[in-house]
Amino acid sequence: MTVRREGQTVFLEGRCTAEDAETLLVALRDEPGAEVDASAVTRLHLAVAQILLALRPHICSMPQNPILADVIAPR
Repeated sequence: MTVRREGQTVFLEGRCTAEDAETLLVALRDEPGAEVDASAVTRLHLAVAQILLALRPHICSMPQNPILADVIAPR
């Protein structure tokens, strides 16, 4: 699974596809104030990025890939 929640942290791992956008949305909606650990993301579908940009959760760990990190980094 590429989106999983452990307590107050939502982990994004591996290839996050369009299908993961809904899972991410539900996880962030069900846990207000949750933070996102994206350190293990290797690919990020635009739908997932849009959820991150729209909801603006705290991202505690960015992807290693600088292009992916730039996509989800707060401006």
